[in-house]
Amino acid sequence: MTQHQTDFTLDPADTERLANLAGPFDAHLRQIEMRLGVEIANRANVFSVRGDDKTSVAKAESFLRDLYADIENETLDAQGLNVRLATVAHEATERPPATSDYVPQDVTVRVKKGSIRGRGDNQKKYLHAIATHDINFGIGPAGTGKTFLGVAMAVEALNESRVQRIILVRPAVEAGEKLGFLPGDLTQKVDPYLRPLYDALYEMLGAEKVVKLLEKSVIEIAPLAYMRGRTLNDAFVILDEAQNTTIEQMKMFLTRLGFGSTAVITGDMTQIDLPKQVKSGLKDAIEVLRDVDGVSFTFFQAKDVVRHPLVARIVTAYDKRDARVEVENARRNPSPMDDAGGQGF
Repeated sequence: MTQHQTDFTLDPADTERLANLAGPFDAHLRQIEMRLGVEIANRANVFSVRGDDKTSVAKAESFLRDLYADIENETLDAQGLNVRLATVAHEATERPPATSDYVPQDVTVRVKKGSIRGRGDNQKKYLHAIATHDINFGIGPAGTGKTFLGVAMAVEALNESRVQRIILVRPAVEAGEKLGFLPGDLTQKVDPYLRPLYDALYEMLGAEKVVKLLEKSVIEIAPLAYMRGRTLNDAFVILDEAQNTTIEQMKMFLTRLGFGSTAVITGDMTQIDLPKQVKSGLKDAIEVLRDVDGVSFTFFQAKDVVRHPLVARIVTAYDKRDARVEVENARRNPSPMDDAGGQGF
C-alpha cells in the first residue's frame, strides 16, 4: 500500500507551546494519530505526517497548524483536544479498504492492572474502530470480548480526561424468565442487568474506586427507557445487549450523542429476547447504518471467543443448527417468486 507523507514547520519555534501541543509523553500527538489514522513524528518544530490515505495526511497537517495557532495563549488538555478532534475525525477517517490485506492500527489500552490488547484480527479491528469512530457496533456471540473491550476503552478515556463520565445503558428485558418485581431504588433495580459491565469495571478500576465514581455520578447507570430527551456531551456511552432494543429505542439512543462523546453498542443477534413479532433495533441498525460514514461495525465469530474452548464449539454447533432450520423453513415456505417460476406476477 502506498504511503503518503508531508513535512512542514510550525512557526514560531516556541518550546513551551510545542510541549503544550505534544502533551505529556506525546499523549496529544498519539491521540491525533489514532483519531485521524496517521503517524506523526517531530523534531522541535519540524513535523512529519505519514499515512495510507492522502486526504487524512492533509487533514492532519491542517489540524496541527490550526491547533498550534489556537493554543498560543491557552493550555491544551485531553478533553479540549478530543472536542476539537470530534469535528474533523469523521471527515478525515475513510472507510477501511475492503481487502483481505487490511491491517488495523494496533491499539493498546492502559488501565489499572496493566495493558490490554486485542486478541486476533477482529478484536484489533474493534479497538481501532472505537479509537477512530464516534459510534461503534460490536456484534457477535458471547465471550468474544466485545463488552469487556468497550469498557476498557471507556476507562482509558476517563483516565486520560478525554471524557468526563461513563454511562452504562442496557434494556431491561428478561432472558426468557419472569423475575417479577425487583425491590430497591433505580440503580438496584437495574444492577442485575448490568452485572457484566460491573464485572469489567471492577477488574480494571477496583471495586472501591467504582463505588466512589458511582457515588459522584462519574459512572452513571441509565436504563434505556430513561434516555429519551437527554443530550450526552463528553461521555463514553455503552449500550449492552442491544439486540433487545426495539427500532424506536435504538434510534432514540443513537440520537442522544453530543459533542466529545463516543458510543459503543454491543449485542448478539442469536440471543434476542423480544416478542417474536417485534424486530430487533440492532438488526434494523445494521441494515440502515451499514454505509454511514463515522459509524463502525465489527462482526465477531465463534473463532473470536476468548472463554473456555468449549464455548466456541457450542456457539458453532448452534450456528449450524440455526442454518439448517433456515434452509428447512425456506423449503417449507417458498416465496411467491419461487412459486411463479421466477417470472413474477
